[in-house]
Amino acid sequence: MAIIDRLKDTLGKLVSRGKLKQEQGGPTTRGVRSPYGDHPAAGLTPARLASILRESIEGDPERYLELAEDMEERDLHYAGVLSTRKRQVAGLEITVDAASEDPEDVRAADMVREITERDAFQEELVDVLDAIGKGFSCTEIMWETSGNAWYPEALKWRDPRWFTFDPDDMETIRLRGVDGDEDLHPFKWIVHRAKVKSGLTIRGGIARGAAWSFMFKAFTARDWAIFCETYGQPLKVGKYGSSATDVDKEALMRAVASIGVDFAAIIPESMQLEFIEAKLAGNHELFEKRSNFLDYQVSKLVLGQTGTTDAIAGGHAVGKVHDEVREDIEKSDCRQLCATLNRDLVKPYIDLNRGPRLRYPRLRIGRPDEVDVTAFMDNVEKFVNLGGEVPMAPVRDKIGLPEPRPDEKLLTATPVTTDAETEEDQAGEDQDELETSLHDHDHDDAVSQAADRIAADGWEPLVGPVVRGLKEELASATSIEEARSIIERRRETMDVGAMTDLLAQMAFGARISGETEEPLSDEDLR
Repeated sequence: MAIIDRLKDTLGKLVSRGKLKQEQGGPTTRGVRSPYGDHPAAGLTPARLASILRESIEGDPERYLELAEDMEERDLHYAGVLSTRKRQVAGLEITVDAASEDPEDVRAADMVREITERDAFQEELVDVLDAIGKGFSCTEIMWETSGNAWYPEALKWRDPRWFTFDPDDMETIRLRGVDGDEDLHPFKWIVHRAKVKSGLTIRGGIARGAAWSFMFKAFTARDWAIFCETYGQPLKVGKYGSSATDVDKEALMRAVASIGVDFAAIIPESMQLEFIEAKLAGNHELFEKRSNFLDYQVSKLVLGQTGTTDAIAGGHAVGKVHDEVREDIEKSDCRQLCATLNRDLVKPYIDLNRGPRLRYPRLRIGRPDEVDVTAFMDNVEKFVNLGGEVPMAPVRDKIGLPEPRPDEKLLTATPVTTDAETEEDQAGEDQDELETSLHDHDHDDAVSQAADRIAADGWEPLVGPVVRGLKEELASATSIEEARSIIERRRETMDVGAMTDLLAQMAFGARISGETEEPLSDEDLR
């Protein structure tokens, strides 16, 4: 038995290779899964709406799902805010994290990235997020096979009217079929449940709460339209005599009605037509305020706020607060969507191609963390210099750098020297320069020549008469005052004539050398 035949989904159901290659949830010709549906929104009343909602939780959600679809087509405000919520999540950045640094796990993550980079993937996510409005969505995975490889070529949205719930738990989703309801094939479906509220799946969508605002707004819009047509129009009164027949009365009625459209009419001579000037009363503000109020409620339900969708007082500060609420809803939608995709798309894709494993790549959807890259890298550098060990992959992901390919040319770090090493190198260079300047006789000046001459001729004969016997006399001194007297006496009596003559010659040579810019030889000094 092939390895794929032993695969199981998250519910423990065995996977069938043959069923994965077949389309399970397409429309049927016998009307069980018809692409056409009714429109219960037309003529909706409170009693009828209550009946539709009650049916949905008693095992027949079809009319409720048709109403939810109608609402998105008929109510422009509801359609706008719902589309904003879905497309905002679908348009966020998608990242895939490998389970570990192991090459096999990295390769598995690269495979998942190939799916997310398809051009149609973002729009397919919008279809999956249809669950936000209706409570659930079922998207069929169309597997493409080439040899032993499996690839999700397309994710097809299926009309939620084609599904029902198991009557035993009202949670297990089943597909309507010609021969009865069918179980969904393992590894074939992405079943997303958007839990806007706790409870049964069919009661979790926002369309259930928005339906009441939709109905009341429809009443208001109808009354508003009638008001706009009749506002300021004069009352038309037709009068007929006592001898008028039913035919005459019908003709007069047609004439009165046609004046508002054709602005012309004919009536018998015996009849009269009068225009009574309208007494203006009321205005449009009541209808507008009621419609806006209902729109505000829908905005709160769908987006959790009204500041970014409706023109209300409050300015920038109110918008900032509302943005934070909206961000919470966005993150919740992202977490739920990621959990569904990792369970129903990532795991089947990896299992079919590389076999089951303990840990899988994780797909993440959301806004990137706002990280101060400079501060982050400074902390990493300090930590590593203190002996810490940091894996490369998380750091690369944090600063937004891809994994290098084997054939790519890589940037390498330049050697870094410490302050102590720099000071030591500088000291060595200074010492070398000093020695070079002292021993480079071709460019010596007279002072350097004098120093060299003193060292070459020997300094002992010159200094000897000055310090001879001084060490012994100082050793016999018993106090500082006595030592100071010995040195003073020596200074008065010592012979420094030879040293004085030599220093005088050297000073004279240095002066002449500076004036002529030519060093003097030893013969010149003598």
